[in-house]
Amino acid sequence: MAHPKSKISKQRRDKRRSHDAISPVTLSTCSNCGSFVERHHVCPECGYYRGKQLIAKKEA
Repeated sequence: MAHPKSKISKQRRDKRRSHDAISPVTLSTCSNCGSFVERHHVCPECGYYRGKQLIAKKEA
């Protein structure tokens, strides 16, 4: 089992972990219905992506 020769300081450890934070999801508006949609995903409200209907939504 690996055994460290010396203790890693909190500052050094936290510098290494500085890039591990979760970034917020980028939202854009749907060109068809105007609702907020995650970028590069099909709109869950109307089923459109980049001007084309990919998922047929059922009428309630």
